[in-house]
Amino acid sequence: MKKSICYLLLIVCVIMGNRISAQELKLWYDRPAKVWEEALPLGNSRLGAMVYGIPQREELQLNEETIWGGSPYRNDNPKAVQALPEARKLIFAGKNTEADKLINETFFTRAHGMPFQTAGSIILNFPGHENYQNFYRELDLGRAVSTTRYTVDGVEYAREAYASFADDVIVMRITASRKRAINFVLEYSRPVNFNVSVKGSTLIFHSKGTDHEGIPGEINYQIHTRVVTNDGEAEVLNNRIVVKNATVATLYISIGSNFIDYKTLGGDEYVAKVTQKLDCAIKNNYKAALKKHIEIFSQQFNRFKLNLGNRSDGVKKNTLQRIADFQIDQDPSLVTLLTQFGRYLLICSSQPGGQPANLQGIWCHQMNPSWDSKYTLNINAEMNYWPAEVTNLSETHLPFLQMVKDLSENGRRTAAMMYNAEGWTVHHNTDIWRVTGPIDFARSGMWPTGGAWVCQHLWEHYLYTGDKKFLADVYPAMKGAADYFLSSMVKHPKYDWMVVCPSVSPEQGGVVAGCTMDNQLIIELLTKTAKANEILGESPVYRQKLYELLEKLPPMHIGKHTQLQEWLEDIDDPKNKHRHVSHLYGLYPGNQISPYRTPELFEAARNSLIYRGDMATGWSIGWKVNLWARLLDGNHAYKIVKNMLTLAGGSSQSGRTYPNMFTAHPPFQIDGNFGLTAGVAEMLLQSHDGAVHLLPALPEVWNKGSVSGIKARGGFEVSMQWDKGEVTEVTVLSSLGDNLRIRSYVPLTGKGLKEAKGKNANRFFERVNITSPVISTQASFKGSALKKVYEYDITTKVGGKYTFKRAE
Repeated sequence: MKKSICYLLLIVCVIMGNRISAQELKLWYDRPAKVWEEALPLGNSRLGAMVYGIPQREELQLNEETIWGGSPYRNDNPKAVQALPEARKLIFAGKNTEADKLINETFFTRAHGMPFQTAGSIILNFPGHENYQNFYRELDLGRAVSTTRYTVDGVEYAREAYASFADDVIVMRITASRKRAINFVLEYSRPVNFNVSVKGSTLIFHSKGTDHEGIPGEINYQIHTRVVTNDGEAEVLNNRIVVKNATVATLYISIGSNFIDYKTLGGDEYVAKVTQKLDCAIKNNYKAALKKHIEIFSQQFNRFKLNLGNRSDGVKKNTLQRIADFQIDQDPSLVTLLTQFGRYLLICSSQPGGQPANLQGIWCHQMNPSWDSKYTLNINAEMNYWPAEVTNLSETHLPFLQMVKDLSENGRRTAAMMYNAEGWTVHHNTDIWRVTGPIDFARSGMWPTGGAWVCQHLWEHYLYTGDKKFLADVYPAMKGAADYFLSSMVKHPKYDWMVVCPSVSPEQGGVVAGCTMDNQLIIELLTKTAKANEILGESPVYRQKLYELLEKLPPMHIGKHTQLQEWLEDIDDPKNKHRHVSHLYGLYPGNQISPYRTPELFEAARNSLIYRGDMATGWSIGWKVNLWARLLDGNHAYKIVKNMLTLAGGSSQSGRTYPNMFTAHPPFQIDGNFGLTAGVAEMLLQSHDGAVHLLPALPEVWNKGSVSGIKARGGFEVSMQWDKGEVTEVTVLSSLGDNLRIRSYVPLTGKGLKEAKGKNANRFFERVNITSPVISTQASFKGSALKKVYEYDITTKVGGKYTFKRAE
C-alpha cells in the first residue's frame, strides 16, 4: 500500500514538474496587445508575424526577410583615396577636428543604407466581439505557436497561429465552441500605397520596397491570403474576404518577392512560388501540418535545457506582471524564460539559406525603423550570433557567415577604390545589398575594421564544429580581410607601431589612429588567419607575413586611472558612461585578457567596466553581462541581468524589457535579447583560455540548478547539475575526439580523469599571442581575488560520453 502511495505521489510530482517546466516556457497575458511591443512574435526565418490578439480587431503584422527599401547599389566615394594622405597627416598632427571635416566631405556618399520594411498587416474585424470575457493569450516557446482565447455571449473563441517551418507559410486557425459562430472580415493594411487583386478565392496584396536616399525601390512582392472553412461561407468581396457562419476558419498566408541575391533582382517569377506554397499548404491536414512544424522547430529548440530554479508563485503571474515584479521577487525562472526566448528568436529569424537576423531580427512594423534596422557591424550584428554556437544552434549561424562571404566579395572594390589597398574591407554598417563603404558620418562611420570582426565568426564556427571543409571554404574571406590590413596600415610617426588610420573607437571620441579595439581585432584576425593557413597547408611565406605584422602592432596600455586605455593616448574619462565599451573586446568576445595569463590587463579591464557603470542601453547591458562573466564575477553579472529585467514601454525610458520580452535600446533592438542569452550561458560555461570552465560566474541566487546541451569549443556538449553553488555532476559528449581540459571550482572524480599538467593538447584551444602590455608608472594594482581552481585532463574519443562527479 505504501509503495502504491509513493508511486502515485511520484507520478503526481513528475506531472506537476512537467507542467511547471512547460509553463515556464510560455509568455502569457490576460489582455490583448495595445501596442506593437506587446504583440507576440512568430517566425520561420523567412517570414515573420506579430500577433496582437485583439478580439474585435485582430492584427497580424507581417514581414518577409527580403522586403527592404532601395535596390542593388554601392556607396564607395572615389574622392577618399586622394584625401586619405591628408586625413592621416591631420590625425597624426592632432588636428582631429579638421580631419573629421575632411573625411565627412570625401569618404561618405548620400546613401547611408537602406531600411528593412514591414510587408503590411492583415486585419480581421469581428463584429460584436468588443464585449469579451475570460481573455487569455500566450506564446508557447517550445512549440512556436501563439494562442488567443476569449468568450463572447457564452461562446469560446480560439485563435492558433504559427509561421510554419514545414510549409513556409503563416497559418491562423480560428475556432468557436458553438457551431457557425464565426463571422469576420479580412482586409490588408500598409503605411504606404498598395494594390489588391483577386484570383479565385485568393486575395492578393501587391506592393514594393520604397525609394530611399536616391536609390530606387525595386523590391516587388506579393502577399497571397486564402481562408478555408469547414462550413459556412468564405467569399472575396470588394477586396476583402468575408467569412460568415463558420465553426472553423483557417487563414493561409504566403509571401514572396523578386529578390534573388544582393546583386540581382528578378521579374515576376516569384509569383508562381508564392502561389505554389499556398496551394501546397492548404492541401495538408491541419493537425498533421502543425505537428510537422513543431517537430522541425523543436528539433533545434529542445537541444538546450536550463533550470535556474523558480519561485513557487512566479509562473502563476502573467508575463507583464512577472517583469514588473522581478526587482522584488527575483524569480530565477523569469531569467530562464528570457534566456530561452533569445534562442526562440534566433531560431525564428535565422535559418540556413536565408538572410541573417537584422537589428530587429525579422520583426519590423515600420517603413523607416530606427537605424533602418540594418546590420551594425561594430557590435550589434555580431552580438545577434553570440548565442548561436554556445546554446547549440550552430546552423542558425550560417546566414551570418554567408553574409561575411558576400561582404568579402563586395568589399574588394571598396578597399581598392577608397584606400588603394588589397583584400577587402567593410565599415560599421551594411544592409541586404551588402554595401561596404562608410555610412552616417566620421565620428561613427569612419571605421574600416568591420571585416576583422565579422571574420572572427568564421573562426568561431570552426572552433565549435571542427569542420575543416567549412574552414577551407571561408579561408579566402579571412585571408582577404588580413590582406587589407597588410596593405593599408601605416606606421605611427610618434610610436612607430603599425596602426589603422583613420578610424574611430565606436562610437565616440572622433577620428583617431590605432585605437585599442582595432588593435585587438587585428591581432585576432592575423593570428587566426595564420592558424587557418597552417591547418589547411597554405603558404608558409604568407603566414610569416602575418606574424611579422603582429610584431609591429601596438600593445594594450594601462592608464593613469588604472584603466585599460581605449586609445593610444591616456585620455579616458572615468566619468564617461558611454554605452560602447569597445576597448573591452579583448576580454569578450575576444580572449586576449585573462586572469591567469594577463592579470594586470584583467584588472584594468575590470576597472574600465566599473567606470562605465552598470546601467546602459539594452544591447550594452547584454554585452556587460558577458564581460562580467569573463571577469568571473557572477554576482555582478547577475546585477546586470537585473538591470535588463526592468519593464520598458509607456512613459518609461529607463526600462529595458518590453511586455513581450523584446529588449529595449530603447526603442526595440533584438541584440539585447541575444546578448542576454549568450551572457547567461557564459556565466555557466566558458571554453577559452585553454580550458572548459564549469560554473565560472554563478551568482549566489542561482544556488541550485541544471543545464544540458550547452556547447564548448572543441566540439564538446556539456550537461551539468549544481547544488549550493557547486557542481555535483557533469557529463560531456565529445563530437571531435580530442583532449579535454576541465577547470572547476570543486575537485572532480571520474573514469579517465587526471590532474592537468603542461599545456592543453587540444587543437581547438590555441591561445592568441599577445604583446606584453605597457603599464603606466602611475597605475596601482590591488590584485584580483580569484577562487582556487582544479584542472583536469581527459583524452576523449569521437562520440564518447564522460561523466564526472564532485569528489567527496
